[in-house]
Amino acid sequence: MSKAAPQRRHPCEGSLLERAHAEDESIVAAPITIAAGMLVALVLATDGLMHAYWATGGIWPASNRLSLVQVVLNSNKVESFRPAILAPLAAMLLLGALTVLAQVHALGRIDQLVPDQLLRGATIAVAAALLLRGLVGTVWIFSLFGSSSTPFYRVNLILYTPACLVLFAAATAAASR
Repeated sequence: MSKAAPQRRHPCEGSLLERAHAEDESIVAAPITIAAGMLVALVLATDGLMHAYWATGGIWPASNRLSLVQVVLNSNKVESFRPAILAPLAAMLLLGALTVLAQVHALGRIDQLVPDQLLRGATIAVAAALLLRGLVGTVWIFSLFGSSSTPFYRVNLILYTPACLVLFAAATAAASR
């Protein structure tokens, strides 16, 4: 007497962990890949929302626009921190977050609408952008551009550059699904 073949479920059914343990590994991401993608998406979405907030004229966490521009851009040019620049950047960050979530199949049925090759390519582009920012940040750290006494230098050394390099690794892991 032969056993009946196991019943296949749609790849979008069940929780992320259930999907990660599903039979067909070519459709589903492993738990570590899902976690990596979620981390990248969380940080990109948070950064995108911050840029959207700044595009509306908000200045948090700084006390004024000049100090915000100095910490974020390493510049004294307040006019370079305007909605025409911030809004598209916010949109790109949010789109990057959605792309990585779709790559690790964390958007339910929505991620099935975009071809896997396109999602993988877009996630690789996100990883490349993070690597580029991390490398440029390393150049800033070694004071090839600007002074090490600026507020930007400290934030770049402690937060921006390390975060970008860690997120590059995580985005690369998400793209490898």
